[in-house]
Amino acid sequence: MATDLKVPVFPESVADGTVLNWNKRPGEHVKRDESLVDIETDKVVFEVPAPHDGVLDEILEDAGQVVTSGQLIGRMRQADADADVPAPALAPQPETARQADISASPADGQQPFATPSAQRLIDEHKLDAAAIAASGSGDRILKEDVVRALAAQPSESVPPSANEAAAVAQPAPGTPPTAAGRPEKRVPMTRLRARIAERLLDAQQNAAILTTFNEVNMQPVMTLRGRYREVFEKTHGVKLGFMAFFVAAVIEGLRRFPELNASIDKTDVVYHGFFDIGIAVSSPRGLVVPILRDADRLSMAEIEKQINDYAARARAGTLNMEDITGGTFTVTNGGVFGSLLSTPILNPPQSGILGMQTIKERPVVEDGQVVIRPMMNLALSYDHRLVDGREAVRFLVTVKETLEDPARLLLGV
Repeated sequence: MATDLKVPVFPESVADGTVLNWNKRPGEHVKRDESLVDIETDKVVFEVPAPHDGVLDEILEDAGQVVTSGQLIGRMRQADADADVPAPALAPQPETARQADISASPADGQQPFATPSAQRLIDEHKLDAAAIAASGSGDRILKEDVVRALAAQPSESVPPSANEAAAVAQPAPGTPPTAAGRPEKRVPMTRLRARIAERLLDAQQNAAILTTFNEVNMQPVMTLRGRYREVFEKTHGVKLGFMAFFVAAVIEGLRRFPELNASIDKTDVVYHGFFDIGIAVSSPRGLVVPILRDADRLSMAEIEKQINDYAARARAGTLNMEDITGGTFTVTNGGVFGSLLSTPILNPPQSGILGMQTIKERPVVEDGQVVIRPMMNLALSYDHRLVDGREAVRFLVTVKETLEDPARLLLGV
C-alpha cells in the first residue's frame, strides 16, 4: 500500500521551504521514524520521518525545489514481509563489504552503521562514530544519538576552521577559472542567511539604533567562578560559565529599566511582564537566537544547561520553531571570536541587545593605584525611539555593577 509523504505543517510565519536533501533514494529500505528528507525554511530545518517501515518508492520534489506546507513530495510503500527488499543498484563490492553493510551490529574494528542524517553530522563535526552510543535497531546510530554526543562537548562557539575559510576562496571541483586565472565561486544564499540579511536591514531602516559602551572588571566573577567551579559541576552536572552571570545581571537591569524589555507595536508600547532572553548562537547555517523562557525563574545551573543544549542543537540543526520564536531582549557574545569592540544590531521588535566582548588584561586605576585587571568591554545597542540615553546608560551601569559585585544578585541590591 502506497503512503503519501507530505511537507510538515509550517507555522503561520513560514510561507514555504526548500528541499535541502533526501536521505534515501527510491528503492531503498527505511525504518519507521528514520529521517527521509530535510526541508529548510528561513528559520529552522524540518525533518520528514518515515511513517512506517517500508521502501521509498518515488521522489516528486528533488533537492532545491521550493515547497509549501502540506505539499506532496514523495511516496513510500510498506515492504512485503515475504519478499526481499530490492537493494539499490550499486557497484559490485567484496563479500566482506556487503556483510558490513547488512550486519545487525558491526564487527570488531569496523565502522558502526549510521543513518544518512546521522552520518552527515558525524562527518561535519569529525566525530568518532565508534564512541557514539547507538540507540537504533541493530545498533544503528541515529541522528538523536549524534546530537546527544554533541551536547556532551563544550558549548563555546568556535570560529570557522582554516579549511572552511579557505573553501570560500577556492573554486569547486570542475569550476572554470575566470579571466587571468582568478577563480570565483557562486553559491545560492541559504534561506536562513537570506532571512538574517532581511531582518538586519529591516532593523537598520526601521529603528533608531544607538550604542552606548562601558567596561567591566571581570575579576570578581572569575574569582567566584574559580572557587566554586568544581563543586558546581559535581552538583549540577554542568560547567559554570560566564553567560549565567550575564543573564542574571541583564535581568536585574531590565527590572529597573523596563523600557529595554519592551517593544513598539505601531503606535503602542508593549511592556513585557516576563523575561525571555535570547542567546545568540553561531551555527553552520548562520546565526540563530534561541530563547531562555522566563529566565528570571531559572537557576544559574538551569541557564547553563539550556544554553549548552541550544548550542549543541544549533550545531546539529535540530532547533525547532518554538526555540527561536519570541524573546524580549538579546545577549550576544562576540568575545568568543576575539572581538574587542563591536556594535550589535537589534533583533526586531526588541528594543535592546547587549554585546559581550573578549576579556583582556589591561592597566586600570583603583584607589589611586595602577593595577592589572581582566577587563571586558560591553556594548548596549538600543532603540532610541523607545529608550532614552539616560536609561540605556544606567542599565549598562547596573549590569557592570552587578558583575563587579556578584553578591548583589543574592541580596537584590
